[in-house]
Amino acid sequence: MAITQALPNSFKKQLLDGDQDFSTSGAGGDKFKLALYVSTATLGAATTSFTTSGQVANSGTYTSGGKALVNSGTSVVSTVAFTDFADLSFTGVTITARGALIYNTSFSNAAVAVLNFGSDKTATSGTFTIQFPAFTSTAAIIRIS
Repeated sequence: MAITQALPNSFKKQLLDGDQDFSTSGAGGDKFKLALYVSTATLGAATTSFTTSGQVANSGTYTSGGKALVNSGTSVVSTVAFTDFADLSFTGVTITARGALIYNTSFSNAAVAVLNFGSDKTATSGTFTIQFPAFTSTAAIIRIS
């Protein structure tokens, strides 16, 4: 059991099939969520969709399935296409999480990205924040070159 950071294989195929739409939500794009997982979860390139197995327990504003993400849209700089999301916070939580799953609620809860935090991250009666990288071609959470 492990969380291996990856863009799932199913996601890569869905991109080529035109099943995933990262245009901003107001422009008709898909809706995405982020769920948190404990270190014993099994997530990686073979993950195809959201699962409750290994998810952190409900606490404060964190409930099963996680929380909606705000998409930054898409862009291309030089030869790199990219998308990103606004930072996301869960408040009033007592949580220990090792990783997260971004998934598409508009497309059968399809897995988009598995994130491994590198170690357990904890909040005790506080705020747990996922800080996404800058919306640039060299830093965005999803980049295709």
